[in-house]
Amino acid sequence: MSGQYQYIPPQPPLGFTLGIIGGFGALTGLLTAQGDWGLMPLYWVVGALLFSAFGLALLKSGVGRGSSGWVGLLVFLAVGSGLISFPFGVLMAVWGFFIGRMVLWLDSGRYRLPLPPYASSKEVLWFYTFRTICGAIFVFLITPIIILIPLSFNQEPYFSFTPGMLALDSAAFSTRWYWDILQNGMVDPEAITGWWSDVWNNAQWVRSIRNSFYIGILATILSTALGTLAAIGLASSDMPWRRPIMALLISPMIVPLVITASGLAFFFADIKLVKTYWGIILAHAVLGTPFVIITVTATLSGFDKSLTRASANMGAGPVRTFFKVQMPLILPGVISGALFAFITSFDEVVAVLQLADVRQRTIPRQMFSGIREQISPTILAVATILVIISIALLTVVELLRRRSERLRGMSPS
Repeated sequence: MSGQYQYIPPQPPLGFTLGIIGGFGALTGLLTAQGDWGLMPLYWVVGALLFSAFGLALLKSGVGRGSSGWVGLLVFLAVGSGLISFPFGVLMAVWGFFIGRMVLWLDSGRYRLPLPPYASSKEVLWFYTFRTICGAIFVFLITPIIILIPLSFNQEPYFSFTPGMLALDSAAFSTRWYWDILQNGMVDPEAITGWWSDVWNNAQWVRSIRNSFYIGILATILSTALGTLAAIGLASSDMPWRRPIMALLISPMIVPLVITASGLAFFFADIKLVKTYWGIILAHAVLGTPFVIITVTATLSGFDKSLTRASANMGAGPVRTFFKVQMPLILPGVISGALFAFITSFDEVVAVLQLADVRQRTIPRQMFSGIREQISPTILAVATILVIISIALLTVVELLRRRSERLRGMSPS
């Protein structure tokens, strides 16, 4: 087609492609050595040579781009299963699919497509080095959280990986600690009948879960109502002293939590709310309200105020205007703030330590007691459940954020 052309990047030297693939092989060998410092150089060299040989064979075979990943998957599955074990081969198969696609991606020069055609080699190097650093930081931050998940399935009562787990032996994994959440390790799950009502009322972990949801839901309702009203008032141009009031309302986010909890403890002691459910609910509402104010205020920043004036001209009162015009448009921000408030209440432990007794123990408080009094991998199982709940809630927040942007015309539908 005249007037149009497609940029075709130059093909790099063969040594460039094989060198990078060999570097990934050296990294794989380093991880496979599992801390055996004496054999680590051997694993390093063997990994680099095997990956480079695989890359050379894949390029010489003429396999297409669509099939290269599947070829790598099958080859790495066979080699990993033959040298170590089938579970290890499955992990290597996933890695092999990625390496197979990368070989042809590097050899064709398509790695230069995200950059301008005139980009120098140093610019290309920095482009991918910067992204590698960002990825390494992300892995560094997320690894302590992700590593809890396999540890929670440990058959042995240890907080570390056993040799069986490292060898991916199925006998080394168990769900016993998840059962222990329900039964505190006192009852055999295969030998009980009609136990649910007793467990629900008596088990320490289940009672803590019930308290966390009960306190979290009520605190979220209070903080959402108060935070939404405060945000609407602060968004008004007629509001006097907006900045000082805003700073005062979000101060629980800034002041150290131990100071806020201590102040609440002294205040609640005078009005007999210490060691009561409502004392914890009000404390968590205070801590969650700033998150609602910030998210709703951000949503109101893009709100078209002419809609409320049009509603008033049509005869609607302030309450009807709020629920029929304003609330539907700011609802994603309100729900996002409510989810943040719920997460704050669900994870909070400092205020509970000072305001609650054994009857109001929440999940974080029970985990704190378990760490101090009785070390058990049940804590890892509970932490895994909390991670899953947090991921689900944050996913909902992200979906609501995108919906809010679409409603406000900030992103395509």
